[in-house]
Amino acid sequence: MLVPFLIMFREGVEAALIVGIIASYLQRTGRGAWMPVVWIGILLALAFSLAVGAALQLASVEFPQKAQELFEAAIGLVAVCVLTSMVFWMRKAARSIKAELHNSIDAALGAPSRRGFGLIAMVFLAVAREGVESVFFLLAAFQQESGMAPLAALAGVLLAAAVGYGIYAGSVRLDLRRFFRWTGAFILFVAAGLLANSVRALHEAGLWNHWQQVVFDISGVLPMDSPLGSLLSGMFGYVDAPTISEIVAYFGFLVPALWLFLAGQPGSQSATVSKQGA
Repeated sequence: MLVPFLIMFREGVEAALIVGIIASYLQRTGRGAWMPVVWIGILLALAFSLAVGAALQLASVEFPQKAQELFEAAIGLVAVCVLTSMVFWMRKAARSIKAELHNSIDAALGAPSRRGFGLIAMVFLAVAREGVESVFFLLAAFQQESGMAPLAALAGVLLAAAVGYGIYAGSVRLDLRRFFRWTGAFILFVAAGLLANSVRALHEAGLWNHWQQVVFDISGVLPMDSPLGSLLSGMFGYVDAPTISEIVAYFGFLVPALWLFLAGQPGSQSATVSKQGA
């Protein structure tokens, strides 16, 4: 349950940060009357994300067993791509996201006509991006997690909303560089586990049958269904009897991705966001 909570907390903080920057800039520039338009964009983005998730989930119910495994593998691979791109995008964008949003707001409200539509579209695209990312991750995670995973994800969103409001109100100061650095590294471990699980699902679907020899079996010492095994499986993709292909996929992705992510961290001073800095 910890993984859905942490991922949704990070995704929620990203979305709340974007909305907080928009709201603060509108208030500071005397355009607070446009806030209802911002909420329209947020609600449309949430509805779109939920519709995408519901459509994918309903489509998967109709699949036979092998097609279900293929669907699980495809969702897992998409989730790996989405999570990885999100981590590297935020590492780069965190330093300039405020200026970019301010420019986008000025452009949307500076048009002589349809200013409301421009602001709605800007907010919709910004929030929907986070929402669709969350949908693909949650679909992949719910296939592996317990029945409490949706509640953990909801708790992460609610905590992120509280932190986002605290940032906007000025009562919470958040070191963005450290926050995105450590959560980003954690997400790369999660993505590596999803990739290994996708390789296993491709094998069960009959599409990948190479390197299926079991490297080691420690199910007698630390089984996956034990409390610690379940925690390690959910957080880091732990398998008590991994195959060669799963280990190659896991470390073949994790080692270069983690090195690129940590080696590319900016050495500049930590950025802290509060109401005054938003």
